[in-house]
Amino acid sequence: MTDLTKYRNIGIFAHVDAGKTTTTERILKLTGKIHKLGEVHDGAATTDFMEQEQERGITIQSAATTAFWDDHRLNIIDTPGHVDFTIEVYRSLKVLDGGVGVFCGSGGVEPQSETNWRYANDSKVARIIFVNKMDRLGADFYRVTDQIEKVLGAHPLIMTLPIGEEDDFVGVVDLLSRKAWIWDDSGDPQSYHQEDVPADMVDKVEEYREILIESALEHDDEAMMMYLEEGEEPEMDTIKACIKKGTINLDFFPTYCGSAFKNKGIQLVLNAVVDYLPNPTEVNPQPEVDLEGNETGEFAIVDPEGPLRALAFKIMDDRFGALTFTRIYAGSIKKGDSALNTFTGKTERIGRIVEMHADERIERDSAQAGDIVALIGMKNTRTGHTLCDPKLPATLEPMVFPDPVISIAIHPKDKAASEKMGVALGKMIQEDPSFRVETDEESGETIMKGMGELHLDIKVDILKRTHGVEVDVGAPQVAYRESITQKLEDSYTHKKQTGGAGQFAKIDYIVEPAEAGTGFEFESKVTGGNVPREFWPAVEKGFKMSMDAGPLAGYPLLDVKVTLVDGGFHAVDSSAIAYELASRAAYRQSMPKAGPQLMEPIMKIDVFTPEEHVGDVIGDLNRRRGMIQGQDAASTGVRVKATAPLAEMFGYIGDLRTMTSGRGQFSMEFSHYAGCPNSVAEEVIKKANAA
Repeated sequence: MTDLTKYRNIGIFAHVDAGKTTTTERILKLTGKIHKLGEVHDGAATTDFMEQEQERGITIQSAATTAFWDDHRLNIIDTPGHVDFTIEVYRSLKVLDGGVGVFCGSGGVEPQSETNWRYANDSKVARIIFVNKMDRLGADFYRVTDQIEKVLGAHPLIMTLPIGEEDDFVGVVDLLSRKAWIWDDSGDPQSYHQEDVPADMVDKVEEYREILIESALEHDDEAMMMYLEEGEEPEMDTIKACIKKGTINLDFFPTYCGSAFKNKGIQLVLNAVVDYLPNPTEVNPQPEVDLEGNETGEFAIVDPEGPLRALAFKIMDDRFGALTFTRIYAGSIKKGDSALNTFTGKTERIGRIVEMHADERIERDSAQAGDIVALIGMKNTRTGHTLCDPKLPATLEPMVFPDPVISIAIHPKDKAASEKMGVALGKMIQEDPSFRVETDEESGETIMKGMGELHLDIKVDILKRTHGVEVDVGAPQVAYRESITQKLEDSYTHKKQTGGAGQFAKIDYIVEPAEAGTGFEFESKVTGGNVPREFWPAVEKGFKMSMDAGPLAGYPLLDVKVTLVDGGFHAVDSSAIAYELASRAAYRQSMPKAGPQLMEPIMKIDVFTPEEHVGDVIGDLNRRRGMIQGQDAASTGVRVKATAPLAEMFGYIGDLRTMTSGRGQFSMEFSHYAGCPNSVAEEVIKKANAA
């Protein structure tokens, strides 16, 4: 099948427990891809194939699968909802053309929905919205659509209305066709019938239908004029074309409702994917960049005949070897072809091409623009690398991954485990770019770094089960940073005389705090050649390399600006290495005098609690040095938004459950670094220096 207009590359994303994986299961059942439904709570869902996913009932990896609906090919990715795995959502959205945002009918817009929605906005992905769990206690479609508007700042274009709510939910009214779809309770998605709109809903349907038509026709002036002046409704094809145009422009998001678990309402979502989400040729093509990351002005136009442009977005290791999930943007590949990896500069031979259905695979001889496939046999390709035509090289915009904020030390339990551990960790780093591993040079410990406690918990579990490596785990550690608070002018002279040529470098410089988030800045204001221009980079390099170890406790230094103002040089003895050594020594001399300060990671926290426990939750957050940002009442409780230092949040989930009789939930993600109070800083510095 080579007609690209029949392709839809879509992702399903949402908050934990909104029903993404169940929705994916229903789509696979409806499209005939699976015959027996698997349930998440039974640990039998098709796309949750890791043991850890089946046990915990959560999705950890994004799983890819392909299905067909109405003669269209759907490449579907089911993504995780948990905040520790947002990286999976981010890299999936990067390679998709459209998405289905699933919201819980009673929970509404939850913390993680906001993060995922923001990622989708950044990646400019067109979406449709599915308000799921309409059969749940407290489900309210109209409240959820209001929240989508207020909290996400998005415009939901309501396409269906629910018939009944909670236990009485039986089906939906399709506003465009004015038909009611009613399902029976057999649980078979095909056992439904269509009938006229229930009498008590006629007025509401007409009211919402008018809003729908007017919003859609804003994308076609001619049809709009006819509609307003002559009251003539355009043909259905015109309306649908307008809805598609607005959806692709991100002006609005067609919004549906139903219950995936009870198999109600999924057909309309699939029809909407085909009708309104873009095919690969209808999205803005990926910009090409040079090796420094600057856009070249060229684009990877989706064309099977063009030069190859593909992005590796996920590496997965399984029993058959490493799978490199790849989105092909332009050109085509065949088994045995060679492709250039622009990051490594080496060509790689494509061994086998497989189409994935969760963890099953279907062999293919070739793949082309628009396809999402897994390649087997890639040796040096990592997440974010571009594969391209060796004769016409180009790089696609690479992915940017956040730095980890939490670390734990691990020890292998015996010698056999320590040999296997290195190999296992190497594979795990390739699979997950937000997971890092370092060896502490002094203690020889292996340090694992990740995005949160659950993230590292799962990694230890994978080490044990998948790779058979038993490890002892240390207490979680916070990734502190250091910064300076004062501006300081200083001077340093490096002189060394040994027999023959010596070393000489003199630098006069200013160190000062830079704006938050800028990292390290360097500027030279030297005039008159006191420090020759060719030595400026050496001065910058000396300071930059020293930033890894701050003056207080050896944590990396953040947000510092160094300005070289003057200096001196010697015609014979000055060299780049002399200036680099001078600036390293200058760093050690000046930073302790510039008001160094310990910085700690502050987390954005979103707690959901029943109303009667709000006081306890807020009191507890205050004890943890938290700052309450606000609270919103929801139908089944209260959402408290706050920020708090990561150091105070370890083990929070256990305390929250105790306080709220097991009903509280929370999510937490990194927000920014801020200065530590003195009492905390002294403790941390004492520990760091003792170690």
